[in-house]
Amino acid sequence: MVPFLRVGPPPDRTRWEGWQQWREIRETFVPAPRLSLREYSGMSPRRRALHDLHRTATHVNMRLQETPMSRRVSDLMRGRLQNNAVKFMPGTRDGLMINGGGFQGKTETACSAAAAFEDLWRAVHHQLLPDQAPLAGTRDVFVPVAYCRLPVKATPKALCKTILDVYGDPHPNTLDDLIRSVRDAVRDHNTTALLIDDVTRLRLHRGDDQDTLDLIRELMDLNVTLVLIGVDIPHSGLLRGAYIDPHTRQWVFPDVKRGKSHNDGASTQTERRFDMVDLDPFDYSTPTGITAFLEHLAGIEEQLRLFHSCEGMLTTGGMPEYLFRRTHGIVGLLRRLVEDGCTEAITSGEERLTPELLARTSIRLGNLADLDPEAGEVPEIPLNVKPPQQPRKKAGRRPRNTVFDDQGDRPAADG
Repeated sequence: MVPFLRVGPPPDRTRWEGWQQWREIRETFVPAPRLSLREYSGMSPRRRALHDLHRTATHVNMRLQETPMSRRVSDLMRGRLQNNAVKFMPGTRDGLMINGGGFQGKTETACSAAAAFEDLWRAVHHQLLPDQAPLAGTRDVFVPVAYCRLPVKATPKALCKTILDVYGDPHPNTLDDLIRSVRDAVRDHNTTALLIDDVTRLRLHRGDDQDTLDLIRELMDLNVTLVLIGVDIPHSGLLRGAYIDPHTRQWVFPDVKRGKSHNDGASTQTERRFDMVDLDPFDYSTPTGITAFLEHLAGIEEQLRLFHSCEGMLTTGGMPEYLFRRTHGIVGLLRRLVEDGCTEAITSGEERLTPELLARTSIRLGNLADLDPEAGEVPEIPLNVKPPQQPRKKAGRRPRNTVFDDQGDRPAADG
């Protein structure tokens, strides 16, 4: 078996089994070995083709690098999940909203933080509660983290079915039964964190979307930490009716008082509180921001497997500023540009990234069928960005005309 080739479709994190598969393999990819051009040339044509494929796989599976922005999100999220997980008292748990633009790494940052928490939580349970481990051959009912995406056209029923699909549970027919099944599933599977992605797909001028938002807020009553991920949450309308507590600086949502998803116990519930954390792009206007961007580029450079690459290929000269102008500092666009640039460098034989090569490399975002442009999930791609001009070589000085120079006394002619 070739170690860098995937067998079958990629893991579906919106299903319990797929999430576990992704969690276990997320840091196991082995990059291509570093070979010299001489070693590569000595290979057979078949081995060279296989190595080129391994290099391509390395470039499109670069590890997720931590940035100052993602570190802030991860630290807050891991702390919130751990704090809420060890609370004994019933009641609502403070939630978390992760806000940012499209392709800025919100989903990967949140999923990585949730997976790290689950690694810890499973280890603790295995050590302290070994008798509660599932029996061999039976289904594991312990699902600490559930991840789902809000449907493009959201309704309370559609959201309930999406959550039940995570566990592989059946869908009852009525809304009341669906909500009851969701509550039972979250409790029975001991779910501690529920991540709902693409939450800003809600259009609150529609009654169904308002009812769906009410249902989302009610899910906080399940002793579960609710993590909402979306694009431009402050301007999406999701915070309508909410206010910032001057003491805690948290967003406070009043109790649900309307909507088809309203339940009888809503009037006795406490207010729902969320912290909002922003995942911003890189900033190139301050020394600190420039340093962070250069460190990120150095981390990318270290992972590349191009034969003519060199230290400083992405971090010196006009390259950093050019890469920033091509991507506006958005991590996802930068990653896609480098991936496609490496493919062009291997195909053309240039084997290094230059502004000129990247200038003829378009940023293609791939399949956007599962993204909603109206919700801001597809970022604007900068166009017609010219590469930096190479400094002109100084013309050599013209030699001085020495025709009229005094050459000194000439020897007398022979007599």
